[in-house]
Amino acid sequence: MSATSEGPRPTAGTAPSAPRPPVTEGHEAWPPRGPATEAHDYRAAFRAATLPMAVVDHEGLIVTANEALGALAGVGAAALTAQSASDLVDLAADARAWHAYREVLHGRRSRFSCTRRLKHPDGRALWAEITVVPMPGGQDAEDGDAPGQVLLSVADVSDRRELQKRLHHLQMHDPVTRLPNRTLFFERLSTVLRTPPYQDDSLPERGRIGLCYLDLDGFKAVNDTLGHRIGDRLLAAVAARLTDCAEQEAAYPAGAPLVARLGGDEFAILVEESTGTEQLTDLARTVLGALQQPFDLAGRRLSVSASIGVVERPVAGTSATGLMQAADTTLYWAKADGKARWTLFDPERNAHRMTRQALSSNLRPAVERGEFTIEYQPLVGMADGIVRGVEALVRWNHPQFGMLSPNRFVAIAEEDGSIVQLGRWVLRSACRQARRWQLDHPAKPPLFISVNVAVRQVWDSDLVTDVAEILAETGLDPALLQLELTESAVMGSAGRPLRALQALSDMGVRIAIDDFGTGYSNLAYLSRLPVSVLKLDGAFVRGFRYEDGTHPSPADETIVEAMVQLAHRLGLTVTAECVETAGQAERLRRIGCDTGQGWLYSRAVAPERIAELIGMPALGA
Repeated sequence: MSATSEGPRPTAGTAPSAPRPPVTEGHEAWPPRGPATEAHDYRAAFRAATLPMAVVDHEGLIVTANEALGALAGVGAAALTAQSASDLVDLAADARAWHAYREVLHGRRSRFSCTRRLKHPDGRALWAEITVVPMPGGQDAEDGDAPGQVLLSVADVSDRRELQKRLHHLQMHDPVTRLPNRTLFFERLSTVLRTPPYQDDSLPERGRIGLCYLDLDGFKAVNDTLGHRIGDRLLAAVAARLTDCAEQEAAYPAGAPLVARLGGDEFAILVEESTGTEQLTDLARTVLGALQQPFDLAGRRLSVSASIGVVERPVAGTSATGLMQAADTTLYWAKADGKARWTLFDPERNAHRMTRQALSSNLRPAVERGEFTIEYQPLVGMADGIVRGVEALVRWNHPQFGMLSPNRFVAIAEEDGSIVQLGRWVLRSACRQARRWQLDHPAKPPLFISVNVAVRQVWDSDLVTDVAEILAETGLDPALLQLELTESAVMGSAGRPLRALQALSDMGVRIAIDDFGTGYSNLAYLSRLPVSVLKLDGAFVRGFRYEDGTHPSPADETIVEAMVQLAHRLGLTVTAECVETAGQAERLRRIGCDTGQGWLYSRAVAPERIAELIGMPALGA
């Protein structure tokens, strides 16, 4: 017989064993493990686990607990049986957590987790993450709706929470000054504004908030000249003084104000439960006084100042955005008013600023919508009282603010550049009107038209080309056009402005200097400018009045007489502005002024009224 390959035969006296099948992937290990074996393993793992755990029934009572939970509670594990799990780990502390826990107990939620601050038997506090999940196979086989048991575990997360706390502190604080940063400041501010103020009728009104918003004057120069290391040390020293100022005042109902660095050299001091503007302005004075004391840094003595915007208002109706906009605006006022000072928010001043901003944003569209009109004020010959010309004065018929005079919007138009578009429209409209008067009254001497020109029109546009095109388009003689520029704009002109003025003069257009006598008054330079007319500032003419009923100002009369004589020697004509009385007109005529303009003759009027005055004496002449 040949040997078989079935393996060795069993030896005598040995019972044959059943063959053991190989363990293959996807099959259970051998020998098979029944429910009793698995339950035994679960219980063994449960008892040996270092994680505190308990099995809880659907009524919230502990069925069994492991030794780790007993140690956490300071008792033996057996002593926890039948105790309320929620009382052990304080799950009823808030309604939301309690509801979610009950949902898991009754099988309507698959998991619940929360964090609780617990007290360890050794007296220390710890943060624990409580997790509640259904036990495997917890559903009753005979009653599918009956809830089963749940597993409650308690994980000590104190170290993790401490790390998170440190990271959060780093995220919310400025590394240079150690102060709260912009993020934490706005988080605190938003919380204050969201929380309804506590009100006690027996106490003064509460629910107000105050803010001192400041930056250092000239801090950039410190960084640029001494370096950022010294700059950072200065910021840290400033932060320390601000904190001292905030903490030295004891009359803060909500505790010391929050001092924060918002970025760069900008700081904010937030006063909760403010008692009024006086409290905030006192704080601002204290801060200014503290910062004016020299700083000794690395052997250097530095002196700085600060500008502070102060805002104080009720919490009700205040938003974080609105409060910061007001503070930023007020800080800008403090800077504009001269720096090294505090400025209190002024609603009226802010309304003016808002109006100015509204006008600025609507200037260009207003030209396209045809909201501007032109009125004309007569320029009268002093010798005979006949109207020689008119000055075009633009008006804005604003849909919200009504009829606005030039002093309300021309400066804004110069700042944002819209004066170029507006000035071109005024020039074209005025020249067209002057030509129309000329055609309608061919037998009368034509009126010249005087139009104000901003210096920005000379720089930002081709004024010479514009004037040439408009004169050609309207058919107006260049000699009938007079362009007025302020003395400050003309004096010292060189390069392009001077070439433009010379080209306009060569074209036959008259150039007038407006408000002469209050600007540079560079008489030597005046002789080299292509100027035809001087318009004396109204301040001199007003001095001709009898202020006390008997005596005019002799100094003003002497000055005007000297300027008129000088102008005539240079071949210039002179116009006196703001002529309001017959006595003023008489003395100006005697001095030798060529033309006058003012309410004595007429206010600025519509073009139809001017047509009635052509070739006629003015009303007050």
